[in-house]
Amino acid sequence: MTNVNFSYKDLEKLIGKELPQDKALEDLQMIGSDTGDTVPGDDAMTVEFFPNRPDLYSVEGIARAMRQYLGIEPGLKTYKVEDSDIKAIVTPEVREIRPYFMCAAVKGVEIDDTVLRSMMELQEKLHITVGRKRTKVAIGIHDLDKVVPPFTFSAADPDKTSFVPLAKTQKMTMREILEKHEKGRAYARLLDGFDRYPLITDANGSVLSFPPIINGALTAVTVNTRNLLIDVTGFDASAVEECVNIVATALAERGGTICRVHMEGAPKESYPDLEPRKMTVSLAECRKFIGVPISPEDAVASLRRMGLDAGCEGDRLTAVIPAYRMDFLAAADVYEDVAIGYGFGNYGKQKVPVTQTFGRLLPETDFSEKLKDVMIGLGYTEVTTLTLSNHRDEFEISGLPEVDSVTVKNPITEDHTCLRSYLLPSLMRILRHNKHRDLPQRIFETGFVIRDAKTVLHLCALQAASKSSFTEAKSLTEAILSEIGGDFSLEPCSYPTFIAGRGAFIVYKGKRIGIFGEMSPAVIAGYEMTHPVIAVEMDISGLAAERSGRLF
Repeated sequence: MTNVNFSYKDLEKLIGKELPQDKALEDLQMIGSDTGDTVPGDDAMTVEFFPNRPDLYSVEGIARAMRQYLGIEPGLKTYKVEDSDIKAIVTPEVREIRPYFMCAAVKGVEIDDTVLRSMMELQEKLHITVGRKRTKVAIGIHDLDKVVPPFTFSAADPDKTSFVPLAKTQKMTMREILEKHEKGRAYARLLDGFDRYPLITDANGSVLSFPPIINGALTAVTVNTRNLLIDVTGFDASAVEECVNIVATALAERGGTICRVHMEGAPKESYPDLEPRKMTVSLAECRKFIGVPISPEDAVASLRRMGLDAGCEGDRLTAVIPAYRMDFLAAADVYEDVAIGYGFGNYGKQKVPVTQTFGRLLPETDFSEKLKDVMIGLGYTEVTTLTLSNHRDEFEISGLPEVDSVTVKNPITEDHTCLRSYLLPSLMRILRHNKHRDLPQRIFETGFVIRDAKTVLHLCALQAASKSSFTEAKSLTEAILSEIGGDFSLEPCSYPTFIAGRGAFIVYKGKRIGIFGEMSPAVIAGYEMTHPVIAVEMDISGLAAERSGRLF
């Protein structure tokens, strides 16, 4: 949730209508805010909005939404974008550092202390949320009259480029700003590894901004500023453009005129692009989603209350979405606005169903928990290992048959290159890391492995002791199978995992579901161990579904 601070009188002024404050607080909650501790009578208000509505992170955006919701100005708010001779250029070398740069201009804004605070707060809220603390997006707002277009976004030498940063009076090099300026120290990490830094300059070489760090003092916005330039840089073109649109339309709510900035080297030829987009959904699915048999007329009216234009033909409900709304990703987002616009007070009362149900464990979980008790009773200690493993441990060292495993793209360590197909290699690594401990060591795990892109529940148990034999492995396996119950049989197993003649398959209903035996000295040595080890591993998924209620 993001806090937005504003004056109630300012909100009323922007709405253009006096409203009882208690009614306004109720309506704010209906459009998706938490009014917290704000009570009627307080002029200073703080409300919270979810991260999906950054267009509401300013009093200007809230007032626009309130006018639409209250029916004062329902439907899509259109903003005229006038042409201009302002041009901005993105140079090729800066794209590797911060690839996207977009601008807009807003002229004729009457700025006082209230407007200035609101503008700065919107900028910082967008930095924190959409911008991920300036990592993804950084925004600058400048006094347009202090500079001369065209503006250039380039990569500069940090030791040879200097300017007066915001809130300072002396020139500093870009490197000095990172080392000494409070904003520079806070965001220097964003430029780690680069030998040149992003810089925005005008036709005379005057510095507007050093994004994403600090603006220049030259273009600082004051109450005397009337014409504004918005610059947004970042790594996500959509997020950068959406921030341009949000800031530009918020300033237009203060009476400013939005002007187009022509771009060279950007994804589009000019910004802002406030052309709305359309999304068509099923009215029938919308009804199911919100639980109300809403009529086509009411669905359209609901969307208009939320600041959209809409139309409905048959089952096709079309929403026309403003450019400053960045929260429409799927049909569910349209359904949500229909639900809010319809009004939560109009849903009526519904009785809670009389039928009550109680949750219970899944068969696999129930079976697994009971098997754990069995293993603990046999003197084994439970361990939990990582699902990530590597091809060498899983197949080459263990001697287990190689199966198609799920591999990790661009792994950060050689130990974690795939998802495990067996539990045995993971447990052998546990024993390897504990080989300096006293013997015997008995460990087990019930956990999921990945086979054919599906999760399969396995049980594995190992014993490392000065003397371990096939007889002990067979006794352990028979003890487990006896507790499970059922008609199991054994067949010889020739896997290299085990000493020849000392390994066996566990067979259930004609299917091999597990293995056990005395492990081969070569495999033991591969895990950097010297003591004999016995092992049992079995697939218990099918047994869990079939026998969970009959264990014990």
